[in-house]
Amino acid sequence: MASSKRRQPSLAQLRAFAAVAEHLHFRDAAAAIGMSQPALSGAVSALEEVLGVTLLERTTRKVLLSPAGERLAVRAKAVLDEVGALLEEAEAVRAPFTGALRLGVIPTVAPYLLPAVLRLVHEKYPDLDLQVHEEQTSSLLDGLAAGRLDLLLLAVPLGVPGVTELPLFDEDFVLVTPLDHWLGGREGIPREALRELRLLLLDEGHCLRDQALDICREAGRADAPVTTTAAGLSTLVQLVAGGLGVTLLPRTALAVETSRSSQLLTGFFEDPAPTRRIALAMRTGAARGAEYEELAGALREAVHSLPVRVL
Repeated sequence: MASSKRRQPSLAQLRAFAAVAEHLHFRDAAAAIGMSQPALSGAVSALEEVLGVTLLERTTRKVLLSPAGERLAVRAKAVLDEVGALLEEAEAVRAPFTGALRLGVIPTVAPYLLPAVLRLVHEKYPDLDLQVHEEQTSSLLDGLAAGRLDLLLLAVPLGVPGVTELPLFDEDFVLVTPLDHWLGGREGIPREALRELRLLLLDEGHCLRDQALDICREAGRADAPVTTTAAGLSTLVQLVAGGLGVTLLPRTALAVETSRSSQLLTGFFEDPAPTRRIALAMRTGAARGAEYEELAGALREAVHSLPVRVL
């Protein structure tokens, strides 16, 4: 109990001592922190009294740090540095779109939407320190819950308690086939055609795989049409180009992924085409919630040039 009642040094005392420790001269130290020399000397004396140690060896010609002063000067500087960081962080909180924003993105969105996101942040929010983490959905949700991530960009609905979704847009899926496939280049493809196709999918853990399987089930396909899988869309499309089967791609990925091979054709489903919804997700009641909602609105504007239906 005695330690809880011990007197605490003030920031002014620590700042005075740190200045003297740096300059080893009362007049120069006082000028550096904007204090009068008597006030500075009094603050250091008061700190010595509070701590119960002699910090300085005063002579008529110069100021020296005592052995205790040398040790405690390092601590005093560290405390003042942390207080400075605290004030900077508080300033960032008061000023929207400043400081760090840790954004988690799923792999089937990151390559196709990040150019628009990064351009928006660069042009509209130049003081925002955007930090991007590409992970699968389950890892992103864990990071959001643990406070490791601030905001997510991913496919919804999530159905996770404590997570608020800010929908951005819907996009259609298209069918990517080899050149010689009977559905290649066709429009108005009925979903039922998926019942008989050799469909190539992403590995387990990717939400796009689950969405593709849901589309197949909706088309009346009972079995899991998986014989070959890939870790990413680029590999998946190359497998299609090699004739191993067909795959489903979201429209935002189409231009990037199909441009890598001349051995591909694209088929389009009849309305209503299978779709996915992309949203930002945040912790419900997040302190920066108003900021994130404004960012969602700005993102909706930024993606108008993409083949999506903005919400």
